[in-house]
Amino acid sequence: MCVSFTRGYGLKQAPQAWYSEIRDYLFSLGFKMSNSDHCLFICSTAGVTLYLVVYVDDLIVTGNDIKFINQFISKLGHRFSIKDLGSLNYFLGVKVVRADHGLFLSQQKYIEDIVDRTLMTSVKPVPTPLAVGNSLSLNDSALLDNPSEYRTIVGSLQYLGLTRLDIAFAVNKLAQFFATPTVNHWAAVKRVIRYLIGTIDKGLQFHHHSSLVLHAFSDSDWGGDKDDRSSTLAYVVFLGKNPISWSSKKQRVVAKSSTEAEYRSISATASELCWIHNLLLELAVSLSKPPVIYCDNLGATYVTTKPIFHSRMKHLEIDYHFVRQLVQLGKLRVSHISSQDQLADVLTKALPRSDFGCFLSKIGVSDQPPS
Repeated sequence: MCVSFTRGYGLKQAPQAWYSEIRDYLFSLGFKMSNSDHCLFICSTAGVTLYLVVYVDDLIVTGNDIKFINQFISKLGHRFSIKDLGSLNYFLGVKVVRADHGLFLSQQKYIEDIVDRTLMTSVKPVPTPLAVGNSLSLNDSALLDNPSEYRTIVGSLQYLGLTRLDIAFAVNKLAQFFATPTVNHWAAVKRVIRYLIGTIDKGLQFHHHSSLVLHAFSDSDWGGDKDDRSSTLAYVVFLGKNPISWSSKKQRVVAKSSTEAEYRSISATASELCWIHNLLLELAVSLSKPPVIYCDNLGATYVTTKPIFHSRMKHLEIDYHFVRQLVQLGKLRVSHISSQDQLADVLTKALPRSDFGCFLSKIGVSDQPPS
């Protein structure tokens, strides 16, 4: 269920004051705050469990007992001025559609708003977010007259990435030019919007009956940045066949080899898996086997189990080697996978139309199922 509070706004300290107030009230009802996410509260008693997500003054509440949920909402209504919105179908710009086999999350209305703001309602769609071979760089054309519009639209596209991981690489690349956007950068933004117009019905499909196996695909595009030869790290984390976390971002350090770039990506993926694993434990979800990271670089895979390539890898910061410790403790596995099966590849570079289309359904991006 979704609940919204009706409160006054204004002072800059109001959000923190409000959070402290609702947190302390939830504590009084027996809720515990998640160590993994302080916006998640959990209450378990006598076989009944309630989960509560707080986002400013919007709340999502769910659990395994509808009577207990209704009792909680009633108590909440006596303490605060609230509006019960019923079953969750729209939250923070994300539409939730229920089907027999699971949930479908999309942001169609949000895309429409972006299209209207950029006056692109009548443009022709394109099949991919970025054109292959279009290596954007810092000084590739004249500076934009209105850089604030560029920043606003790219910021909106970043939020759209909540349900559209197919644009993650493109948006990550465009966000690197916030300081001095050019005419070419703006043309690339418009291409992403043209792609969204043609795929406006797509979103994320989550299946009810999916195995509780945590695994991830980790990849890197070595030296792909045209300006400083930094690499892009990317990962997609799945719980069963459902994508639950992903990232595409520029590595902070220039890698001296493809093995190093891939190993840094594995390390970032392992950190995310550790956080997700801890969160699942708090949700009383136990995994039958350790998480697995799939990587298509043999050298990086070997480094996670034994200190080979020492002369080429000895300069890496010590904290990156926590991956090896996790593997040795049996808390993580790193396995090699062919490049053709590397699902994170779509988050590291622009792909041809045929390759890009093949990846979409594999990473969970699909059309909205029939009602």
